[in-house]
Amino acid sequence: MRHNDTTPGHDSFLDIVSNIVGILIILVMVTGVRAKNYHPENESETPGNEILALRDELSAERQTAEDRRVELMELNRQIDELEVLAQARDRQRMALATASEALRRKVQERRERLDSQSRSQFDVGRQVAESQTRLARLESTKAQIDASRPPAIEIKSLPTPLAATVRGKEAHFQLQGRRITWIPLDQLLEEFKLDARSKVSQLLSMPEVTEIVGPFGGFRLRYTLERQQISPELAMATGTGGQYAQLRKWTLIPTSNTLGEPVDEALGPNSQFRQRIASLSRDTTITVWTYGDSFEDFRRIKEELFAAGFESAGRPLPDGIPIGGSPEGTRSAAQ
Repeated sequence: MRHNDTTPGHDSFLDIVSNIVGILIILVMVTGVRAKNYHPENESETPGNEILALRDELSAERQTAEDRRVELMELNRQIDELEVLAQARDRQRMALATASEALRRKVQERRERLDSQSRSQFDVGRQVAESQTRLARLESTKAQIDASRPPAIEIKSLPTPLAATVRGKEAHFQLQGRRITWIPLDQLLEEFKLDARSKVSQLLSMPEVTEIVGPFGGFRLRYTLERQQISPELAMATGTGGQYAQLRKWTLIPTSNTLGEPVDEALGPNSQFRQRIASLSRDTTITVWTYGDSFEDFRRIKEELFAAGFESAGRPLPDGIPIGGSPEGTRSAAQ
């Protein structure tokens, strides 16, 4: 019986195996191409950035270590210099100690060769020399201390006792525009009294009278007299009645805005101010009528008056207000 080897079933199996192998080969090739062309979508998340950061940190640490090494080398150099200086000082100290000991022995030998009297004189001379050396050293130290001492600050102060009302002699000055002027107030008041006696009769026909006297010493005095009625109580007590004249007020009128002399000149030698106070007795109180533009100068004037032995009183006045007084006014208070 004859058999046929090329049967259809065997060929079909071989074809299927060949196809599968071809497909596998194609898949391997496709996978290789895709792997070759693959690129990550977020490259920032790769570990390369962390490596760079660590590298920078390591570089900074290395620089810090290098700086510390340089500083350490500088400190070692300074220590070496100090050790050399200390050794030099030790050698100098030893040399001085040796020289001092040799000198001491030499002095002791010279002293032993002297008799008792000469030895006593020798000891005294040596003590004097030592004292002079110590004195020179102290004077040098004192000079160094004085040279380094800051300049002293001078604080001026005046005694400030409780103010007392002026009852005795009193002289008056005006301090305005940084100029000081003597006020002849006593002379003007005396002239006012003489003039007022002749004006009293005018009060019979009018309630008050205003007049001006002067000028004297650069000032005029304007005064006002008024008619007053004796009160019933006083009339009953005295048994008399009627009217009388009374001073209501007085005011000084300067004849110029530049009277007197500047304060700087007044405090100098041979000034009008000094000549005026030199003519006053020391029991006279000096009252200074002071305006606002000269308050600082008043302290200087007060210091000068205190040094000259005078008590002084200040009467401050607002600018534009003239010097004046009245029976209801107050007396000066001196310090």
